[in-house]
Amino acid sequence: MKLAVVGATGMVGEVMLKVLEERKFPVDEILLVASERSIGKKLLFRGAAVAVIGLQQALESKPDMALFSAGAATSLEWAPRFAAAGTTVIDNSSAWRMDPEIKLIVPEINASSLEVSDKIIANPNCSTIQLVMVLAPLHAKYKMKRVVISTYQSVSGTGVEAVQQLENEVSGIEGKMAYPHPIYKNALPHCDIFMENGYTKEEMKLAREPQKILDDRTFSVTATAVRIPTAGGHSESVNIEFHTDFDLREVRELLSQTPGIILQDTPEANLYPMPVTAHQKDEVFVGRIRRDESQPRSLNLWIVADNLRKGAATNAVQIAEYLLDSKLAQPA
Repeated sequence: MKLAVVGATGMVGEVMLKVLEERKFPVDEILLVASERSIGKKLLFRGAAVAVIGLQQALESKPDMALFSAGAATSLEWAPRFAAAGTTVIDNSSAWRMDPEIKLIVPEINASSLEVSDKIIANPNCSTIQLVMVLAPLHAKYKMKRVVISTYQSVSGTGVEAVQQLENEVSGIEGKMAYPHPIYKNALPHCDIFMENGYTKEEMKLAREPQKILDDRTFSVTATAVRIPTAGGHSESVNIEFHTDFDLREVRELLSQTPGIILQDTPEANLYPMPVTAHQKDEVFVGRIRRDESQPRSLNLWIVADNLRKGAATNAVQIAEYLLDSKLAQPA
C-alpha cells in the first residue's frame, strides 16, 4: 500500500500521521507531501524520518490512496489529476463536499454507498461530522423536521495562525492576527467568510451537508457558528424538532448504543461533554439531553468532539480503512 498525505506539515496533516500510526493502517510506503517551501523537510512516521516531497513528484509516484488536507484550491487542482492516475483521493477540504457527483462520507453513517468508481471522496466539515453522528440514529427513529444549532468552535479549526494568536494574547505578546478582533476573553460570531444571505460559509456548510450525508432533504438546519478561545475541540448546542414524539430514556439508550458515540449525561454529578475531555479522542460525546419544554416533540442536547481527529483526520483514515476492508481500493 502506497499512501500519500497531502498537506502533511499542516495541523490536520500532522494528526493524520498520528492517527495512521495509532490505528496501524497498513502502509508499505508513505509519501509526505506539502508546498514547495516545505520540500526536503523531514517528518517522523513510525519512528523513521521521511522527507517531504512536492505534489508533482507524489503524482508521478502513483500512490494507491491519497489523504488531502491542503486547502480547497489545492484539492480542486490536484485531486482530479491524482484520480486520473488511478489514486483514490479522500479530501478534507470544502472543494468537493457539495458536488453532486462526489460522495460526502461519515463511515458510521453512509460508507456503504461507496463504490470502486469513487476516486474522489469528500470528508465533511468538522462541525458537521460530530453533528450528524448524533442526528443519524435519532432521525432514523423519530424523523427530524428542523434542527437549530449554535456552535462554540476552537481556534484550531482556523489553523496554526489562530492558535498562535490566542497564545500571543494570553501571554500579552503582539503578533499576527488571524481574526479581525482579539479572541482571548472574547467570542466571535464569525467562522469563515460572510455570504450574501448574512450567514457565514461555516453556517451554510452545517445547513447543507447533513442533508447530503443522510440523503434526505425533508428536514432543515439553521446554524450560528461562534469562535471561542479554546485551543481544541468544537462544542454544539443543538435543538431538534421531530415528527414523532420520543421518550428521553429511549433517546439516551439509543445514543449510548450507537458506535462512535459516548454518552455523558449525568448533570447532577457534573458529568457532561467538554472540549477538555474530548481532547485527542476519536469519539463524539453527547449530553445535557432534555426535552424542549417550549415546543412539542423537540429535544435539546450538547455535542462535543475533537475537531482535528473525528472532525478531520480520523474520519478520513476511517474512510481509507473502509475502502481497504471492502476491497474498494487495493494496492496496485
